[in-house]
Amino acid sequence: MKFNLNKNYQYLIAEIGWNFLGNLNLAKKMIRLAKSAGADAVKFQIWNPKNLKKGPWDKDGRRKLYEKSYLDKVKYLKLFNFSKKLNLKCFASVSSIDDMNVLASVSKEIVKIPSAEAYNTKLIQNCLKIFKQVIISTGCLKLSELNKLLKFKKNKKIVLLHCVSGYPLKDKNCNFKKFFFLKSKLKNVGYSGHGVGIDDALFAMANGAKIIEKHFTSNNNLPGRDNQFSLNPKEFKMLDEKRRIYKDFSKSSGLGIQKIEQEIFKKYRGRWTK
Repeated sequence: MKFNLNKNYQYLIAEIGWNFLGNLNLAKKMIRLAKSAGADAVKFQIWNPKNLKKGPWDKDGRRKLYEKSYLDKVKYLKLFNFSKKLNLKCFASVSSIDDMNVLASVSKEIVKIPSAEAYNTKLIQNCLKIFKQVIISTGCLKLSELNKLLKFKKNKKIVLLHCVSGYPLKDKNCNFKKFFFLKSKLKNVGYSGHGVGIDDALFAMANGAKIIEKHFTSNNNLPGRDNQFSLNPKEFKMLDEKRRIYKDFSKSSGLGIQKIEQEIFKKYRGRWTK
């Protein structure tokens, strides 16, 4: 099911991505840990290494990791069904029409457009035709491209996530000015964070982000850059606990005297005045 953004609730997404390094048993372990840590959804990445252009990944070992972590329909379906049994939403980022079709063959509920493809109007339009909810990260965009993306703002299927595409991201580079700009234009805005720890996510949460996405791993010592800066289960659980506290902070008891104030009201008001 898609995220119900009309609900007074802030959703937490554990971005597993390709942190499982192609090991489906490890992926399932991460899914279980994400569920235990309070995640509402897990997210993976779908790509086909055959479509990968030549680049620095050919020299630094990333291509081999990409090939190892490749999710085809059969593999993704196993992870999707495993998540479903745990009552976790499961979806994926797609970077091409081919990727989109793989995801749609399993579920047409939610799709994610990563920052690197947020300029890709053709991909976005095709996703809008197929999926019930299209989540788009807004990192790595020129201002003209961001404004072009905002032309979709009346489409209720779309949810934009503020994002800065730095890995890992320093606090001074989080640029929440763009988050507040998006909030001035859209009812529902989320945050996809690449900062180390949970502080960036807490700031977004405190300022009304409806969806918070953070990279997640079972072990920060696993190979791959993303595993090093991803939240571990303990940190993600802490984020979930803060979410519960923030929800309590937001509860309304009206503008007058609350029930818990009655004793002070009756016995203490004016007690130093004869």
